[in-house]
Amino acid sequence: MDTREIISGQLYDLERLKERSKLLRKEVLQLALETNGSHIGGSFSEIEILISLFYKILNHDDLFILSKGHACYPYFLLLREKGFDPKIMGHPEIDPKNGIYCTTGSLGHGLPIGAGMAFARKIKQLSGRIYILMSDGECQEGTTWETSDFLAQHNINNLTAIIDVNKIQALDRIEDVSPLNLKEKFTSFGWHVKEIDGHNFNEIISALRETPDKPYVILADTTKGKGVSYMEDRAMWHGRKVNFERVEQALKELS
Repeated sequence: MDTREIISGQLYDLERLKERSKLLRKEVLQLALETNGSHIGGSFSEIEILISLFYKILNHDDLFILSKGHACYPYFLLLREKGFDPKIMGHPEIDPKNGIYCTTGSLGHGLPIGAGMAFARKIKQLSGRIYILMSDGECQEGTTWETSDFLAQHNINNLTAIIDVNKIQALDRIEDVSPLNLKEKFTSFGWHVKEIDGHNFNEIISALRETPDKPYVILADTTKGKGVSYMEDRAMWHGRKVNFERVEQALKELS
């Protein structure tokens, strides 16, 4: 295979991932309409991260936890694509046989539970990595920093935390509620910190493939409601439900 073929293959794969992100957003909208579901904004900010994990990173020895459990529709849809049959509900409930290893929804729980899993694997010398997707608002929970200290103290290096930094929490912007300098805080706890564009597949996949010899956090800069103009960067779309007219408009944009 020559260089041109390699480049062509990479470009094809990138375009395939981009098309999958559009399609997954459409599927989320349709599922939300069918089930009277909500939390579209935070679901759309994490789409590229989830696709990167499910298509490029996770293997049979790895475990994934969606700590920002309210944004679960794209997670459920990707699990279905992998052959699982998760129960569709407002937040994930533990169901290991269907790929859900942690009940989430009450924020601040995914990281400490994942830390316990990673620590146990280190003790037992088991392979595989724990990946946890969190929200930036969730980092206001005290459990985040208690766990960060624990992970650094025991040098637990088989865990990757990804933070969806969409800069909006339930009702307002993070900076107007309780601003956090996440890079500074995680660095002070002794973590390896990587900042990326959370909608750029090349940057996401490259960062996820790194395995530093210390606890690792990826700060993914994203846009709430990414891909739909009337949702983008608007706090109202944290928990708002969709109707037929709104979905129809969004589907046209995504097409």
